[in-house]
Formats: sequence, structure tokens, C-alpha cells
Amino acid sequence: MKDKEILEPDTPEKITHIDLNSTGLSESQMESQKAVGVSYWSLVKHQFKKNRLAMISLYIVVFLVFLALIADFLASSKPIYAVYKGETYFPVIKDYLNSLGVSKWDPELININWKTLDDENKLESVIWSPVPYGSREIDLSNVYSPPGGDHYLGTDGIGRDLLAGLIHGSRVSLSVGFVAAGIAILIGIVMGSLAGFYGGKVDLTIMRFVEIMMTFPLFFLIITIVAIYGSSIWYIMAAIGFTTWTSDAKLIRGEVLKVRNMEYITAANSIGLPNNQIILRHVIPNAIAPVLVSGAFAIAGAILLEAGLSFLGFGVAATTVTWGSLLNEARGSANAWWLAIFPGFMIFIAVVSYNLIGEGLRDALDPRLRD
Repeated sequence: MKDKEILEPDTPEKITHIDLNSTGLSESQMESQKAVGVSYWSLVKHQFKKNRLAMISLYIVVFLVFLALIADFLASSKPIYAVYKGETYFPVIKDYLNSLGVSKWDPELININWKTLDDENKLESVIWSPVPYGSREIDLSNVYSPPGGDHYLGTDGIGRDLLAGLIHGSRVSLSVGFVAAGIAILIGIVMGSLAGFYGGKVDLTIMRFVEIMMTFPLFFLIITIVAIYGSSIWYIMAAIGFTTWTSDAKLIRGEVLKVRNMEYITAANSIGLPNNQIILRHVIPNAIAPVLVSGAFAIAGAILLEAGLSFLGFGVAATTVTWGSLLNEARGSANAWWLAIFPGFMIFIAVVSYNLIGEGLRDALDPRLRD
């Protein structure tokens, strides 16, 4: 009888009870595993969501990106919708299409002043944006106006609305961060992957070049590039990207050195897969995770670097509004405190948010910090 009891299969209840207790995990850990399943990136996503500061920062970044995308609908000197002489117009959308070359303004409407028409009651119906001022609109009668009235956050030294400048400046500042960091990460991945995978003379040559690049003072190198090629926003992005890739290259090289000795890489080599296919399909996807953390910090660094360049007058053209150029306006008048506080706060929020996202990714990718 005892032998029969030993050989008797366990009931489902017994199996479930034994399986749950034999893992040695707490109830919260079991719930975490059930929630994330077996996917590695699901586990990373789940761990990232548990970081409250990182999630708040992610929401802030999404809001800033959304703000940049709809900037013209939030702050514009032209109405969103207007009826003039029986014709319906959407001036803001028309400007988008005109800039893309899809549609052009009628000759008699190119230089029309919609605000004057509204003041003279010549518009049958009109809907203005929440901030009825463009980022480049000059009003010399409201120079250094403090916050309040029609200008919610005040004006600068030539009467431009500060809130409109902050909204449109987010588009430029965030673009610099994304594009410059993207260029740096792309170059870093290519150079670091080649150095780590091939080793030998290739590794030696690339790493010596990395060391040479790291000896240059990057800030002054970027200033030199901008001084030679001009202060176009694209030159700023390229200059930052082509001078800040060295840390990404060293990081991806270290990861590739670990990955290339894995069994699946050995198996891929044994069946005769070409090196470029092994690198693109097997090495980089399994070594790129730490680079994502570096990318978040790189975006924050690029935004801060562009703001520093614009603050010193080496950034974008004078007609282009960025957070750094607005902060530069504060040097012209010590009493215009709003020109220092609000642009500085936007730079602070953006940089801190990206840094917190980077820290959240780093913690989520570290298995020692998981439940």
C-alpha cells in the first residue's frame, strides 16, 4: 500500500502547490513573473514601469515632443481658422503645406496681416491659437514687458513673446537632442562593433582613433566647426553628433567582446554565415541594450550643449528661436528675470527628464536590481 501511495500520481492541486513553493520566490516575485512572461524586453518594460520617477520623466518627454509637433497650432500670428470675403481659410495648415511645396498662398494673401483684419472686423469668423503670437513676431511697443496681460510670460528685448518662443524653441532643442544623439550612437555602434568583433589591427586602429578624438576639447571643436561652416541648425546637429560618439563606441566594443564568444556566435561561424550578417543579426541586437541607456544621457547632453552654444552666441542663426537663445537674451537686461527663469526651467526639465529615463533604463537592464 505504501508503494502504491508513493507511485500514485499527484493531484493537480498538489503539483501546483509543489511548483509554487519549490521555486523559492516570494509572492511578489511570482506575480512579477506572471505579469511579464518569458520575454526579456517584457521584463525590462515591467521593471522600468516600477520606477515612478522614470515613468514621470517619460510622460514629460512625450508631452514636450507633442508640444513641439503642434507648436504652430499653439502659438501663431495667424489664425487656425478664418472666413474672409466669404472664403474659408486655414492659415496655419496652409503655412505647413506652403513650406512643403504642396500648396501656395494666393499672391494677395501672402503679406496679409490677419490681426489687422480682425481688428477692423473684416473677418466674418476667426479662431486664434491659444498664444496669438509667432516666435519671430516683433512688437517694439512691448519691449521687456513683464509676464501678464496679452504676453503671458513677458517679452524679450525686441518684443517677441516669450511663451511663443518657448513653444517653438522646444521643436529645435528637442530635434538637436534626438538627431545629434542619433548620429553619435550610429557612429559609435558601427565603430565599436567593428573593433570588438574583428579585434587585432582593426581594434587597435579604431581605438587609437577614439583616443585621439577624446583628447580634443569637444566644446571648442564644435565652436570651430560652426565658425567655419556656419550656424545652421543642421551643422549644429552634425557637429555635436560627429564629436560625441567616442563613449558609445567604447561601450558597444566592450559588449561585443563579450557577445562574440557566446555559443550562438560560434555556431553561426561554424555554418559559414558571413561576418556582416553575424554582426547585424546576432552581435549588435544582443549587445545594444546598454547603448540605449547611453542614448538617453546623450540626448540630454546634446540639448545642454546646444543651449550652451546658443547662450554664448555660437549656436543657431539669430532668427531661429531656441531655449538657449532665449536664455541669451537675459544677458541684455538684468531686470528681465523672466528671460532667465522660464527658458532655464525648460532646459532643466528636459535634461533632468532624460537623465532620469536613462537611470530607469539602466536599473531595468540590470538583473541584480530586479525583484
